[in-house]
Order: sequence, then C-alpha cells, then structure tokens
Amino acid sequence: MAELWQALRLWLAILLTLMALTYQARKKTFLSVREVTAIENYAKDSLQWVTDQYNKDSDDKYHFRIFRVLKIQKRITDHLEYHLNVEMQRTTCQKPETTHCVPQEGELYKKVNCFFSVFAIPWVEQYKLLNRSCSSVVEHTPKATTYENPAVSNNP
Repeated sequence: MAELWQALRLWLAILLTLMALTYQARKKTFLSVREVTAIENYAKDSLQWVTDQYNKDSDDKYHFRIFRVLKIQKRITDHLEYHLNVEMQRTTCQKPETTHCVPQEGELYKKVNCFFSVFAIPWVEQYKLLNRSCSSVVEHTPKATTYENPAVSNNP
C-alpha cells in the first residue's frame, strides 16, 4: 500500500511540474528590455521595414520617409520585438520612387508621428506588424514667399 501512495505522489509531482512548465512556456518572458539607437543593425532593418510597410499600406501617392527617430525600445525573447516612435514626412518622390527624396513643402507638406510595434527575426528577414498608430502633426509651414524690392516698381 505504501508503494501505491509513493507512486501516486510521484505521478502527482510529475503532473504538477508539467503543468507549471506549460504555463511558463505560454507566458511571454522578456530576457531583456532596453532602449537602443537607430544605428544598431537590427533596429535599422526594422526601421526600413516599417517605412516600406507604411508606404505599401498608404493610399498617398507620395512616398513617406522617417526623418526623426524619437525612441526605439528592443525586447528580446526567442525573437526581437521593436517598439518604434518615429516622425515621418511626405516626400517629393511619388511612389515607387525612393531616391533623392526631400520633404514636401507648402500645401503638400504632411508630417505624421507613428508608433510601430514589430515582431522581428531579422537574421531570417521575418517581420510582422503587431501594432501601428499614427497621427498627423498639424504644423504651419512657411509658404514660399517672393521678395519685392520697393525701389523697383512696375507702377508708373
């Protein structure tokens, strides 16, 4: 009878251990969470990927580009997760052109602040957008002005 109780206790201990391990495996545990710079290799790749994704999903006929990185947070588990806060602006390049693109000015000027959360396994070029939130920044850009010299007048 004692052997039966020992076997039952052993079986119960194994069952509880398996349940605990299964629970821990489902729970997302970050090994590291830290702020990184935009020049870090995998952060650069992720910034390029979100820019491409934003332009692919956007109905705007002009290409948008990141002009300022506000914050990048990297989370490490069995993959990387990047949380990117960026400032993007509409450029003078129409899609799909992406070279020599400068920010739009005047009426076509548009700036957006975006937060992207990206699942990344960059060493195999695998990315997935987990979250995206963008809002337009209302700014008044100076319009192109012409200077008229008062000394030179067309009026007789």
